Amino acid sequence: MSIGSIKKRIVAIDYGTKRIGLAKSDPFQMFAQPVGTYDEPSLMQELEKIAVSDGIERVLVGYPKNSDDTENRMTSVVDRFIERLQSRYANIPIEKIDEFGSSKYAGALLRQTGTRKKQRQKKGRLDQAVAAMLLQNYLEHSS
Repeated sequence: MSIGSIKKRIVAIDYGTKRIGLAKSDPFQMFAQPVGTYDEPSLMQELEKIAVSDGIERVLVGYPKNSDDTENRMTSVVDRFIERLQSRYANIPIEKIDEFGSSKYAGALLRQTGTRKKQRQKKGRLDQAVAAMLLQNYLEHSS
């Protein structure tokens, strides 16, 4: 890949029952950018906007498991969400990404970067930070 080649976006999703964090790559697939926090219908609309304006190469979904790699109460919820995504975006690969410890790590990262406590506590701030962190990790290790 040359540094100048523009590609479709890779998006990452941190799925939660109340809020869903979304991040997308830059056009060169080098950096993750938080996009926002949504409920599921709004997320689907935002994904459609990205698909139309930039194209989507791949969707990454944070996949919840325990530290011993066993499933937890959210695993089946995320599996059902992935099924809905696959039925809507049949031509786009959807990949599960291990998200164990990601919320704790993203929270620590927000603190280290000087994000004020009031900003960190805003609903959804952590969700989009987790999505961006999962995506950035993927981008750094996939090339």
